[in-house]
Amino acid sequence: MSTSVAVPLWALVVLAALAAWAVLVLMLVPGMRWFFRRRINKVIRQIGGRLNIELPSFKLTRRQVLIDRLFHDPKVQAAAAAHASANGEALGDTWRRVDRYAREIVPSFNAYIYYRVGYALARAAARALYRVRIGFVDEEALAGVDRKSTIVFVMNHRSNMDYVLVAFLAAERATLSFAVGEWARIWPLQQLVRAMGAYFVRRNSGNTLYRTVLSRYVQMASEAGVTQAVFPEGGLTVDGRLRSPKFGLLDYMLKGFDEREDDGRRDLVFIPVGLNYDRVLEDRSQLLKLHPEKQRPGRLRGVGIMAWFMLRNLGQVVTGGWHRFGYACVNFGAPISMRAYAREHGLHFPELDEQQRRAQVEIIAARLMDGIGHVIPVLPVSLVASVLAREPARALSELELKAAAHELMGQLEAAGGHLYIPRQDHDYAFEVGLRMLVLRRIVVVDSGLYRPSAAEIETLNYYANAISHLGSAPIIPG
Repeated sequence: MSTSVAVPLWALVVLAALAAWAVLVLMLVPGMRWFFRRRINKVIRQIGGRLNIELPSFKLTRRQVLIDRLFHDPKVQAAAAAHASANGEALGDTWRRVDRYAREIVPSFNAYIYYRVGYALARAAARALYRVRIGFVDEEALAGVDRKSTIVFVMNHRSNMDYVLVAFLAAERATLSFAVGEWARIWPLQQLVRAMGAYFVRRNSGNTLYRTVLSRYVQMASEAGVTQAVFPEGGLTVDGRLRSPKFGLLDYMLKGFDEREDDGRRDLVFIPVGLNYDRVLEDRSQLLKLHPEKQRPGRLRGVGIMAWFMLRNLGQVVTGGWHRFGYACVNFGAPISMRAYAREHGLHFPELDEQQRRAQVEIIAARLMDGIGHVIPVLPVSLVASVLAREPARALSELELKAAAHELMGQLEAAGGHLYIPRQDHDYAFEVGLRMLVLRRIVVVDSGLYRPSAAEIETLNYYANAISHLGSAPIIPG
């Protein structure tokens, strides 16, 4: 028994590797799963007790179970068979394609990551960059929403910070499931995005099979009561104005919506959300899209621009001249119940043909965009920019600017606009807006007179256009 056995070095290495693998799989991994499952269950109990948020069982279901459920959905299977027949593709290859689509779309929500990691990062980032505020909230109307309803926040899309800001501000009320574009499908961001409960969407995909898989996932999530957040515009604003709505996700949600209350069917409630910023991080890059003929900065130059931007702001922090990027504000409008809407208009969506349903979705999308536009906050920069953009060639004194700004405030309030007035001081709101524009050299000061910089007219219009639909003078892009 004590006889030595000689083995080759390569065999020893293989045996050691197998032993390490066995220890990892049989001991460490189960222990880690138990540890994290315990932490996750603790967070879920805290959410239910402290925040009074009820997480739908759909969000807590294992990702593989949801993928299997989506893969075996009768409508998805029928679409796969039709796709294989129409394209002469082997059914096995089509099924593999469906499985790939399902894995791409289905999130892997993790309550611990959402509330302990995502929420902390969102709060830190939002507060570090902006003075974050919740402005108007229609509390009375929101209080009347049935808690068993499926809530969908529909919002304007000004910045990629929208995801961070709304998730942070809504965390006390709900866990949001965002529809995220392909831009976020990079490692390790896509893992974090999925763990936060978001699902990926291929914008403008003409693939019928993919769209069937996506639509069935959206319908399954809606029927299960998952709170969702969508951007009807389908992308960031380019010139600051609200964009025309796209109907894809809205159509998926309404396609199978049944307004009847029997069999535990949920109401579908849309809540318009308006966002605005004193500074949008992507403003100039978005404005470049108005000029496709202009040369874009290369990757190396882009990195240099970003580095200079960060160093300059760090210098302002050190010297005490940094004011963050101004205010970021979110308003929540009156909810729109699809059950009430369907009954009022005598609609039963499952019975509508494609053309009839699309026509109704278009009407609803327009109504939602009106609701979003109505609650977009009027912030200091947009206010002052609107005054200066009316006559960009004219230089005004500070007193003239202030008088015009106060007049515009009165007009917007009379038109039902929701102004966010810092410190409830109209003079201070004007000063904040003017200071931000001067610091960014969008407005120049010459002999005590203020006028827009000729090189920054489009940027000025970008901020003025954020509220132009509320009754201020429309701004034509420079």
